[in-house]
Amino acid sequence: MEQQLEVNRSSETVAKKPPRSSLGVVGWIQANLFSSWINSLLTIVASVVIGTIGYKTVGFIVSADWAVISVNFRLLLVGQFPIEEIWRIWVGLTLLSVLLGFSWGIWKGSIGHVAMTIGVLMLIMAIVPFVTMNTRLLLAMNIVLMLGAFFIGHKLPKVKIGIFVLWILYIPIVITILNGFGVLPPVRTGLWGGFLLTLLIASVSIVLSFPIGVLLALGRRSKLPIVKWFCIIYIEFIRGIPLITVLFVMQLMLPLFLGDGITIDNVVRAMTGFTLFSAAYLAENIRGGLQSLPRGQFEAAQALGLSQPKMMGLIILPQALRAVIPAMVGQFIGIFKDTSLVAIVGLTDLLGMGKKLIANPEFLGKQMEVLLFIAVIYFIFCYLMSHVSKRLEVSLGLGKR
Repeated sequence: MEQQLEVNRSSETVAKKPPRSSLGVVGWIQANLFSSWINSLLTIVASVVIGTIGYKTVGFIVSADWAVISVNFRLLLVGQFPIEEIWRIWVGLTLLSVLLGFSWGIWKGSIGHVAMTIGVLMLIMAIVPFVTMNTRLLLAMNIVLMLGAFFIGHKLPKVKIGIFVLWILYIPIVITILNGFGVLPPVRTGLWGGFLLTLLIASVSIVLSFPIGVLLALGRRSKLPIVKWFCIIYIEFIRGIPLITVLFVMQLMLPLFLGDGITIDNVVRAMTGFTLFSAAYLAENIRGGLQSLPRGQFEAAQALGLSQPKMMGLIILPQALRAVIPAMVGQFIGIFKDTSLVAIVGLTDLLGMGKKLIANPEFLGKQMEVLLFIAVIYFIFCYLMSHVSKRLEVSLGLGKR
């Protein structure tokens, strides 16, 4: 009988649900915003300030004259790229849409969020009133191609190797199409401008600075004195001077060192400066990840009989890079925003084109509209990189035990 009572009590204990810890909306507001007179005062003041800023911002957006954007939309996006050669940019965008669609269907995860964000941006651009009908049709075609590639990639995962190779070759292919390089009629880089130039400089710098940064980080930890001290001197020297100095050296002093017989394009000089500058900072981020690993990881890899290259490539580097994803993505976002400095050395990126529009007597007094439009574009792409970083951290299980 006593055993039966104990069983009944234990079953009642198991079946009984714990009390709810949620306070509800009203309870949460009272506990977090109005828990004391100081918190209540701060909440009221903050609400008034935020409400005023929001009201003024919405009022400006509604009442502003956005003709400066609609008239110069093409200049802001592609600069003075010849109209008859705009199809080259559309080819690059179409290839990007197809690659994003296939990658979304094959790997899903973070790349899916990138594809959806790019698709939404295309949709928004297609419905804005100052876009031509041809542009709307081409944007709609890219959205359809992305969705079609998604379903094909979902059904045919075996094409992942080919898609991965195309991702590696994507930037060289696009630059070849844009420039021509003897295959197509040449379009000199002096005509590249606007957001197109910003995106190209940032993409090339990010892609090339990553492997260089990895080599510099490994070289700084090398036991070979020449390699080690070369990497140390390079990293400390580059980190000790501002980026604008590197750009000026690349634009003005590099031709003096090369002589009259060798010429390097201005855009290539800017890409080189950004790559070399970013690689030094990435090297320190990656070195921090290497130092964060416990000594047991190195000893375990050596106990398995792995050689030094295999130990670094298969055991150490993946863990180190996983640990410094936030720092690396922060550096990539910094590169993307710092591309605005090329306007100082004579290149017309997105911000440089905006400054030219503001200086135009026809659009005097329209600087807020232009700068707000530019700020929104920078924010969208920087937030996209940050969002992908967070999704990647979640998929890799960072911060979990």
